[in-house]
Amino acid sequence: MSSVTKAFATAAAESRAALIGYLPAGFPDGQTATRAALAMADAGADVIEVGLPYSDPLMDGPVIADAVHRALQAGTRVKDVLDLVQAIAAKGTAALIMTYWNPVDQYGVDAFARDLANAGGAGLITPDLTPEEAGPWLAASDTYGLDRVFLVAPSSTTRRLAEISAVCRGFVYAASLMGITGTRDAVSTGAGALVARVREHTTLPVAVGLGVSNRDQAAEVAGFADGVIVGSAFVRRLSNAPDPDAGVAAIRALTADLASGVRRG
Repeated sequence: MSSVTKAFATAAAESRAALIGYLPAGFPDGQTATRAALAMADAGADVIEVGLPYSDPLMDGPVIADAVHRALQAGTRVKDVLDLVQAIAAKGTAALIMTYWNPVDQYGVDAFARDLANAGGAGLITPDLTPEEAGPWLAASDTYGLDRVFLVAPSSTTRRLAEISAVCRGFVYAASLMGITGTRDAVSTGAGALVARVREHTTLPVAVGLGVSNRDQAAEVAGFADGVIVGSAFVRRLSNAPDPDAGVAAIRALTADLASGVRRG
């Protein structure tokens, strides 16, 4: 049982959804990113997605795209991402890497899986990887016992939902909206229906992402999903902070707020 599976099981036993937070490695700098991630863990995040900065983040909105650009400019590399994963895992919190496929392919799929497992990471979320092109990753994740999280969307056909769910391990990532990442004023009205459609094809937990930014939205999503994923809202807190200490404090406060929300769902 992976650390992610254990986190979802714990949340289910407590009759709540799991809280999954995202932060890019190296933003606004390596030390602050680590402090922020550990504060997130302390304040109630069940799983943390560590973003691997990439030069062409096509699916990311302006908040995250700017953050990963700044992380790359500061020299953030795969080793820094793995170091952050190791720090989170050592804290006892499940850590996944959220990454576009190109950096993994360039690193070497088997080597990446090996190094991720050695760092204590649970697996990968791969937003731009399709099951048809995932053969090397499916094999490597089996070898090293890693979770593989693929995305489904409101536009996914019934057949596609079945195909994607079949190759997932850990949970299924349901993108509640079409388009790029970012906070929204309201949760998509189609999110609940998408979760219900996914559950027709798998017993894995289904977590909803894209748009959640506050306790009330987290509570709403927790009412129908097994996990609530929050990204841009966290990154915005770091971006807007006047200094690192304020940024870490803002991450801690938002995590606590969202953690109370998933317990109301």
